[in-house]
Amino acid sequence: MKRDVRPLDQVPSLKIKLGVVIFAAVSMTVFVFWVGLKIGLWPSIAGTLAAAVALVMVKFLARGMTSPLRDMAAAADAMARGDYGRRVTTTSHDEVGALAFAFNKMAAELAETDRMRRDLVANVSHELRTPITALQARLENLVDGVEQPDHETLEAMLLQVERLGRLVTQLLDLSRLEAGTVPLQRCAFEVEPMLRHAVRESQLHAPDVDVAVWIESPRLEADGDPERVHQVVANLLENAVRYSPVGSTVQVRAARSNGHVRIEVADEGPGIAPGDAERVFERFYRADAARSTRDGGAGLGLAIARWIVDLHGGDIHPEPVDPHGCRMVVTLPGATS
Repeated sequence: MKRDVRPLDQVPSLKIKLGVVIFAAVSMTVFVFWVGLKIGLWPSIAGTLAAAVALVMVKFLARGMTSPLRDMAAAADAMARGDYGRRVTTTSHDEVGALAFAFNKMAAELAETDRMRRDLVANVSHELRTPITALQARLENLVDGVEQPDHETLEAMLLQVERLGRLVTQLLDLSRLEAGTVPLQRCAFEVEPMLRHAVRESQLHAPDVDVAVWIESPRLEADGDPERVHQVVANLLENAVRYSPVGSTVQVRAARSNGHVRIEVADEGPGIAPGDAERVFERFYRADAARSTRDGGAGLGLAIARWIVDLHGGDIHPEPVDPHGCRMVVTLPGATS
């Protein structure tokens, strides 16, 4: 397909473009009118010819100046109908080109948000249905007299209720974090007591996996909300011990790095594929969906952890461990002495 000629695409300003078009139109009108008089044309004929040539010149120079705006209007109408696949094509370098670029970026973000919304509805429905179905089956058996309300049956039902409670709590936490309604109680706090508390909690749920802690200095301090940072570390430890084989060791390290506090949680599990490094922070995303569902994970822990770290102005990302495993690295502002 032959590409349209747009002579003013490289001009960086819409004002300059309009100035060039107006100047060219006036100059061409005067020139053609003067030539017409020189060759003996009537002034009315020369003026009409000059106006016609000027209009052709304006149409040629202004080619493509407003087409992105028409494309954006059509794409906006499509978005209103739920179609987020439309994009605006432009080669202009002026304000209209910048607007088209921003529009395409917004459309891509809206498409991603819509995908995540649909995934959220589907995943929440699935996560709620599983324990509810199990509870319903148990209760029907108890009501029909198929099972007796013994300790084992009641304990299984309690586990399903606890799973529902964890899911609802995580959803509420994530909703509040996204809405910015969770104020941070920031202060300078010592990292070691917080880490050791989180480690003790994790070993209560996974006694078959050892957790080793190394801290650069007992007086290592970070600036943040200790309760929320504890929640981040607890989520990372929960994932680490879940995916680590029995008898392995999870390494927890904390040290100062360029004025920040770097916390690492490394496991000996299967690790994270390079293509999943960013997606693991999405709500309900699980690299091993079957195993996570079996173990009771809802896929919200890392999403919550990222929101908390972002609120602190820090960073969280995974790193591979040789020969296998995953290291989750959290960087938080260090306390100023």
